[in-house]
Amino acid sequence: MLASGEGRAVGVRARGGAARRLAVDLLDLVLPLTCVGCGVPSTAWCAHCAEALAGPAFRAVPSPCPPGLPATWAVSAYDGAVREAVVAHKERSARGVAAALCAALAVSVEAAIRTERGARVLLVPAPSRPAAVRTRGDDPTHRLAIGAAALLRASGHEVVVARLLRMSGRTRDQSGLDSVARAANLASAVRVVRGVGGPLGSGFIVLVDDIVTTGATLAECARALDVAGLSVTGAAVVAATRRRSGVGSAQACHPG
Repeated sequence: MLASGEGRAVGVRARGGAARRLAVDLLDLVLPLTCVGCGVPSTAWCAHCAEALAGPAFRAVPSPCPPGLPATWAVSAYDGAVREAVVAHKERSARGVAAALCAALAVSVEAAIRTERGARVLLVPAPSRPAAVRTRGDDPTHRLAIGAAALLRASGHEVVVARLLRMSGRTRDQSGLDSVARAANLASAVRVVRGVGGPLGSGFIVLVDDIVTTGATLAECARALDVAGLSVTGAAVVAATRRRSGVGSAQACHPG
């Protein structure tokens, strides 16, 4: 049970997040509608920018590849219009691009489970830092996972979203950190939620996130699940940083 002070603090944070979401929705109604990707008027996400998220999915391979990174799939490089869309969705809760990002993530998930068609799939979102969730008012990665799961179920897959992971509050923002610094920042920072472990029913676990940069976050998530006895089939993201993504070196990163 929370102490009275702690309860009030949680309530204040919750109300703050709700107020922020309401403010964003009101701004969406007032401001002129322009494409998040290129600025063309009258649409939140234009047909030209949509082509960048059309797929097909490819293996995203960081270089250097962190130990334990599962086979990871993406549909786009993280630059240009796609970068603008991901940032707008994550930092400004831009609802106009959410559907396009969810659809792209669903394509990546399908690639990750291509050899496992017909099986039950658990989408496990990479956890966000608690401070970031409080500031934004929600968890954008979880929101993407929910949307992708709905699309996958509509196409005949048995998919559920399982929030199995939590991020330590001691981690700092990853922006601007290189691969070594990111790995150090995340070392043992991800935990499986209390009470989760063992087989967790039948199905294949696919980690999901919006982007992959160095692969440190996904590798740490896979490590935490492995410690809990949960095996990860693969990972799926919307986009991968161009300078670290590719197909040719996939074997060096993850065998099979």
